[in-house]
Amino acid sequence: MKIKLLIAFICLNVFSAIAQTKVSGYVFDESNQPIAFANVLFKGSTEGTITNEDGKFYLESDEKWETLIVSFLGYEILEVELPKSVNYDLKFVLKEEASSLSEVVIVTGKQSKKASENPAIRILKKIWERKRKNGVKQFNQYEYDQYEKVEFDLNTIDSALIKSKLFKGMEFVFEEVDTSSVTGKTYLPIFLNESVKKVSGDNIINKEREDLLGNKNSGFSNNQVIIDFIDDLYSEYNIYDNYLKFFDKSFVSPLSRTGVQTYNYVLSDSAFIDNKWCYNIVYYPRRKNELTFKGDFWVNDSTYAIKDINLQASKSANINWVKEIYIEQEFEVLNDSVFLIKRDYFLSDFAINKKEKSRGVYGKRTTLYDNYKFDQPKDKEYYDKVVYNYDEDVYNREDDFWQNNRLEALNKDEKGVYKMLDTLKTVKKFKRLYNLGSILASGYIEFPSINFDYGPIFSTFGFNEVEGLRLRTGGRTYFGPNDLWRLEGFLAYGFRDDKFKYGISGKWLLDKKSRLTIFGGNRRDVEQIGASLTSSTDVLGRSLASSAVIGTGANDKLTNINLTNLGLAIEPVRNFEVRIDGSFRALRSASPTFSLDYNDSASPTGISSEVKQFESRLSLGYYPKRQMTGFGVERKFKNDNFARLFAQISRGDRNWFDSDFDYTKVQFSYIQPWQVGGFGRLTTSIEAGKTFGEVPLALLSVVPGNQTYFSIYNTFSQLDFYEFVTDTYTSMHIEHNFNGRLFSRIPFLKKYNLRAIASIRGVWGELSDENIALSTTGNMNEFPLVAPDSRVYYEYSVGVANIFKILRIDFNFRGNYLDNPDARKFGITGSFGFYF
Repeated sequence: MKIKLLIAFICLNVFSAIAQTKVSGYVFDESNQPIAFANVLFKGSTEGTITNEDGKFYLESDEKWETLIVSFLGYEILEVELPKSVNYDLKFVLKEEASSLSEVVIVTGKQSKKASENPAIRILKKIWERKRKNGVKQFNQYEYDQYEKVEFDLNTIDSALIKSKLFKGMEFVFEEVDTSSVTGKTYLPIFLNESVKKVSGDNIINKEREDLLGNKNSGFSNNQVIIDFIDDLYSEYNIYDNYLKFFDKSFVSPLSRTGVQTYNYVLSDSAFIDNKWCYNIVYYPRRKNELTFKGDFWVNDSTYAIKDINLQASKSANINWVKEIYIEQEFEVLNDSVFLIKRDYFLSDFAINKKEKSRGVYGKRTTLYDNYKFDQPKDKEYYDKVVYNYDEDVYNREDDFWQNNRLEALNKDEKGVYKMLDTLKTVKKFKRLYNLGSILASGYIEFPSINFDYGPIFSTFGFNEVEGLRLRTGGRTYFGPNDLWRLEGFLAYGFRDDKFKYGISGKWLLDKKSRLTIFGGNRRDVEQIGASLTSSTDVLGRSLASSAVIGTGANDKLTNINLTNLGLAIEPVRNFEVRIDGSFRALRSASPTFSLDYNDSASPTGISSEVKQFESRLSLGYYPKRQMTGFGVERKFKNDNFARLFAQISRGDRNWFDSDFDYTKVQFSYIQPWQVGGFGRLTTSIEAGKTFGEVPLALLSVVPGNQTYFSIYNTFSQLDFYEFVTDTYTSMHIEHNFNGRLFSRIPFLKKYNLRAIASIRGVWGELSDENIALSTTGNMNEFPLVAPDSRVYYEYSVGVANIFKILRIDFNFRGNYLDNPDARKFGITGSFGFYF
């Protein structure tokens, strides 16, 4: 069988070689120095590429070509006859033109930033002047068809991989191996997703609508995790913008107004393209380790609109898990003055490291645009229409639909993906691998036969001072990603306190349009109260501080909580949520060394140790520019770059369910991420609140300390739990991630692709004498209640992220209140995560 497979593999490559022209090699000067950004193309065609920083290139065509042209400004043009269809590792030497020293600036090193000295800069300024007049933005209204094709390929296929145990029993998949036209590496297609959309927009009211007409993928049509991942991975972008966001990173566009400070530009060539005279400009980064591209673009000489552009991310760019990013965009000429995007090709090479021979996965997206229509006004309500129902027909279109709506036919490899995946799904080994990946991605083990998911598995183990080792089991109902109702629950056991805990909750989406939902549940558990200032309405929510394995000190200030909650939520306007709910809580200290006692004249002893309280709440949330996926009772965020505004008023009433206190609590929070161009990402948050009425410690607002060794946003790393307690508070957190901007300028550090983090956080609050007196009972375990009222308490920290690509370490400094008992002046916290 293996011999047959090897013969088939060889034959496949032989036949593909006959049908294609493939060439790779290096370009040097007469001093044997590599020439970066040299032009390489097949003679008589527009198919070409440019060399990388090492002078290396790869070029492929579906047609047969016999001559290769290699050129670079200041050097003689080299024409090379290709002896055969496949030519690898060729070496070309360019000779310097005799007159070039006095007439032409050779493209090496830094180029002039002045328009008077560099013609490329003069052209670039013309592009800036007219960029808002190009594309669909110059019309009042627009409409077009969009076809998108996303493919994932396993790359760097060799005999070792084919013979590996991983693919034993699945060798047939290698019948689909091909070679990338961009990188020259072998690859195996493993996934394909197609979609057809109708896009309409109005530039006057600045609104756009997308209608999904069809979606099809190879074998995973019901896996919402994969579909959402594809959606998140490739965001829309406009090359005329100053910054292009890919994988949550902002790359400086070569057409950016700040591009002159970031790129070198060289006017390389000029020629007619589609009967339009165009200039060719080559660009490359001024510095390494920044989020930049290299490549070239063709620009029209009258409209200064881009005709063609390619962008290739610098290999030294500070981005994880992505070895290559390559982008091509083609624009069509509608008339003498209108250039519209016709084709967009995006290739990314996901890999553990950036070594040349490392294996990875190609992600390739091809988007085509057609049937443009302009200035056909539609009612404003047309753009406000939202799809509320999951339409199975959209995801199960017949073959006739795809034949009529594909703007580009599938090639042989792409057609083979559908057949291969259908076969793979019948292989038990593949099923096991697929299920393992699904568990790691969602945290749940699926049991589809009984419509149940077990998990989340990452919460199975925990530890705290009260419970000791904590074991947890749980699960949820799961009929599909768009379930209208869902039940979930857990059961936990603490080995030290020898007690079981449990929780159960349910929610039901009654109306999809308004997202009217009823929810409720009950939980008996051990909780770290005061882990956040703004109280949560999630009945099963439990903070990380409740189960920290190790910390800076004893975490014995834990509370036994019995919480019952019932309410409803509605979204009357998109991204504006209203929640009304009522809850009843019984709170008691879970530790013999922690007191929640309060003075109670109704108690025989004058002191009570348990608070029983009913509370009604009205919560308002507004999340502008938030995008969600899914149509069921549970949805997922499609993006994270939106503001979060939240306001809540809570009313405690002792007339309900024999409650203990009357009070009113008002709370507000505002979290805002800011993309600061190429300088990274800034996150700010403000929280404020006030409690009217006399309440004991269990109902006060505790400033969230952090006794764990984890960096947790919106907590104070140098505060212990309950170090500050308030009934009125205002806090602010500011954190900036420089995304490698600083370390890339330090010579001995820039090669490590580290990322600098800076943060400052502060809180002011006060606590009334009445509330202090209420919780002062003389219990030997009680502690003085103190608020940061004399001055704002503040901390600051500096951090280093992207250590080994997954680790972040923060160095935290306490700014004041250093005389507090056991005050921690300095601390180190960290976190793990997989980030691009």
